[in-house]
Amino acid sequence: MSEQLNMSVDANFSLGSVNTALTPQERFAEFMQTRGKRITRQRQVIVDHVMTRHEHFDAEQLLVDLKKTPAGAQASRPTVYRTLNEMVEAGILKKMELDGRAVYEHDYGYPQHDHLYCTSCQKLIEFSSEELAKLRNAVAETHQFLAQSHRLIVSGICFDCRSKRGTSRHQDRV
Repeated sequence: MSEQLNMSVDANFSLGSVNTALTPQERFAEFMQTRGKRITRQRQVIVDHVMTRHEHFDAEQLLVDLKKTPAGAQASRPTVYRTLNEMVEAGILKKMELDGRAVYEHDYGYPQHDHLYCTSCQKLIEFSSEELAKLRNAVAETHQFLAQSHRLIVSGICFDCRSKRGTSRHQDRV
């Protein structure tokens, strides 16, 4: 059974914003047109639903959420999975593998950022770090490599989960 992932942004590592020429829906429509595919009502409902929320999610959670809405109740499992893959190909969503499952997040119109992932409660904390970008660029330069982006997911146990345990183990401090 899938759980919805919690998302938060640390105030000290704000993500900022990115200006785009098209809305995500317009970009998706343009992408589908270049592929010779039409945007069905189900696809449109899925794209609109995903883009009105900024949270990390998996396909099963999206299906549950869609079934709660009149417009989304007709969305089929294959259409949801196919549309998510198309949204990834269009550059609107990013797909991450966490604990053996695919998790999606907005990509288009969102700045480069990284994640802290709690393996206990599955919370994802987004952050952006200028120092990390500088380190990436320095390493790339050392190898005569032009870095354009990166993805970093730091796995561990969040403060809340460690606090619930009551006692810290040696492994948690290492």
